[in-house]
Amino acid sequence: MCEDHHGGLGRRALFVTGATAALTLGSVSFASAAGRGQDDGGQETRTVRGTLPPGSPDFVYVPVEVPAGVREIKVAYTYDRPSVPAGTTGNALDIGIFDDRGTELGGRGFRGWSGGARTEFFLRADDATPGYLPGPVREGTWHIALGPYTVAPQGLTYEITITLTYGEPGETAEPVYPPDRAKGRGRAWYRGDCHLHSWYSDGRRTPAEIGELARAAGLDFINSSEHNTHSAHAHWADVAGDDLLVMLGEEVTTRNGHVVALGTDPGTFVDWRYRARDNRFGRFARQIRRAGGLVVPAHPHATCIGCNWKFGFGEADAVEVWNGPYTPDDEVALADWDSMLVASVRDGRDWIPAMGSSDAHRSPDPVGSPQTVVLADDLTRRAIQEGIRAGRSYVAESARVGLSFRASGGRGEHAGIGERLRVDPDTPVTVRLEVTGAPRCTVRFVTDQGVLHTSAPLPVSGSGTVEWRTTPAYAAYVRAELRHEAAAGPVPGALAAFTNPIFLGRGSA
Repeated sequence: MCEDHHGGLGRRALFVTGATAALTLGSVSFASAAGRGQDDGGQETRTVRGTLPPGSPDFVYVPVEVPAGVREIKVAYTYDRPSVPAGTTGNALDIGIFDDRGTELGGRGFRGWSGGARTEFFLRADDATPGYLPGPVREGTWHIALGPYTVAPQGLTYEITITLTYGEPGETAEPVYPPDRAKGRGRAWYRGDCHLHSWYSDGRRTPAEIGELARAAGLDFINSSEHNTHSAHAHWADVAGDDLLVMLGEEVTTRNGHVVALGTDPGTFVDWRYRARDNRFGRFARQIRRAGGLVVPAHPHATCIGCNWKFGFGEADAVEVWNGPYTPDDEVALADWDSMLVASVRDGRDWIPAMGSSDAHRSPDPVGSPQTVVLADDLTRRAIQEGIRAGRSYVAESARVGLSFRASGGRGEHAGIGERLRVDPDTPVTVRLEVTGAPRCTVRFVTDQGVLHTSAPLPVSGSGTVEWRTTPAYAAYVRAELRHEAAAGPVPGALAAFTNPIFLGRGSA
């Protein structure tokens, strides 16, 4: 069992809340300001100590009875990190807080989450630690949320220090959000990075620094995607401009995989406290869509603990196939996505477009590598989302790489990326890829039958055109991959770019 000591108050009881997903400890009490004669600026502190055993629930809540008259709440914590044998998980303890509105799933009482990125945080009406939401510290039962991400065989011993500062509350500013549009070029190809982290979760860059790097990377749009918090939403308005669209979202970081909520309405929070077996993901996927966002499973084959995607793809609007520097995980994700394309044409059902994003956190992580290049009617949130959802996009390692990919039939019919060339099964089809910025790269045309054409390396200028002829009877779709020479990159033949498919024939997928 967990031990919970509150200063000199002794051991408290444990209460189960829900199945095995969470535990609630005994509450921490403070005297009221009136009862203790606290002056303005006076403080009270309590310390909580305990030990979590291996196999602890995903969330452990520490109730804190907050009296009236509190101006600020501050929480600091530590935990032990014992040595463990190779291959054995050590201790990792995340933290966040919910206010007097409670901890029910959906996050009505959510006031912030820093995961394991910070050892302390504060909240008051006029300010809060990045990752947390400013607002009044109301009287009532608050809950510190502990997330034992991994627990060593010896257990996890923690200590939490809670400090209340009394006094008149400050004023909470009305949040200002970035606009839904930037000055675009009409229907054009726009470059973006939809998976980025600032110091509002576990990143180390400010929004201003990210904006500067995004512009330098040739991006037209980005998406704010902090882990399990929307606290950054009100801090992007000054970064956006006529030349940069800033969309708002969240990386919903569950224990069974991560999903990017892409382009939600400002102020939207999406809860993450569930696993695949709880059958709750659909509820929150629908919430993302109601808030105007897209549901994008992130790095589905990543090997970090809790990163591998286990919710299936029935709710996905797109899938992040390429995440950061190209690695074997991305190669597996690309192959898995291609298998989903094969299944879609076989079963005559909808297909899921692919994306790529940098997942940049800190220097030297490059912003915009990779980037998703989207054909959109304008540089607005809705237009970019429509292009992504339709699969009118390709993924490139940088702004240096440019692609033009089309298929044409015998009577002048033509289709581009994400579209269908509706011709009869035996109609000759010409597939044409024009490339810039990819010296010595090789072009591969991939179909539902596998790789059916591989070009010679492009010249050192990086520009070239590759054509291939086929029929819908031979290839139900064609997509292009641009790969480096085998010796380049972290993976032999690593990607420089790839496209979503062009479908051939009169099917409905």
